[in-house]
Amino acid sequence: MKNEKAIVIFSGGQDSTTCLFWAKKKFREVIAISFDYNQKHKLELKCAEDICNKYNIEHHILNLGLLNQLAPNSLTRADLKVDEDTPKGGLPNSFVDGRNMLFISFVAIFAKQKGIKHIITGVSQSDYSGYPDCRDVFIKSMNVTLNLSMDYDFVLHTPIMWIDKKDTWKLADDLGVFDIIKNETLTCYNGIIGEGCGRCPACKLRKKGYDEYIKSIKNKEKA
Repeated sequence: MKNEKAIVIFSGGQDSTTCLFWAKKKFREVIAISFDYNQKHKLELKCAEDICNKYNIEHHILNLGLLNQLAPNSLTRADLKVDEDTPKGGLPNSFVDGRNMLFISFVAIFAKQKGIKHIITGVSQSDYSGYPDCRDVFIKSMNVTLNLSMDYDFVLHTPIMWIDKKDTWKLADDLGVFDIIKNETLTCYNGIIGEGCGRCPACKLRKKGYDEYIKSIKNKEKA
């Protein structure tokens, strides 16, 4: 894969930034694509742009504003507060119907025009907020659908699909980008870079994984 190009679906958050640097190790050239879907916190796009500029990565922002009209949710509606916990028997109101499906589809169209077949996305089934479009079965299905729809051999890569947030921090550390992930990424649903608000589901998952990873390092040092 080292001689090939790849595209990373990039939000500027912990997971996608870890995947971005994973891709830089695996591929000759990496392009990052972010989406403007009228999310509340435009800082997400600024964060993604800043990371790409700082580390010399080609970056594109695609307009997907229609998604906000079709699937109102707490990430795009100012009048909706982000659920701090997943409702019993349901999905958190931060879930955006069809988001990953559309993101991957648009990136695939872009990729084919560039002659690129490798697409990287930072979804994870092991440690997520209950989103159905983060599951491995969805990604595999999407890969087949894309290949059939465009008669093209796309390969969807999910580097963190089977690892939890603790091991995502470890992966960042192994890649030598731990401090970048800790200080320069935006995971928080309330738009706070770095440690975030500490209350939304994304911040809770991030902090839990961080604490577990730091604890594991300290335990090794004591052993």
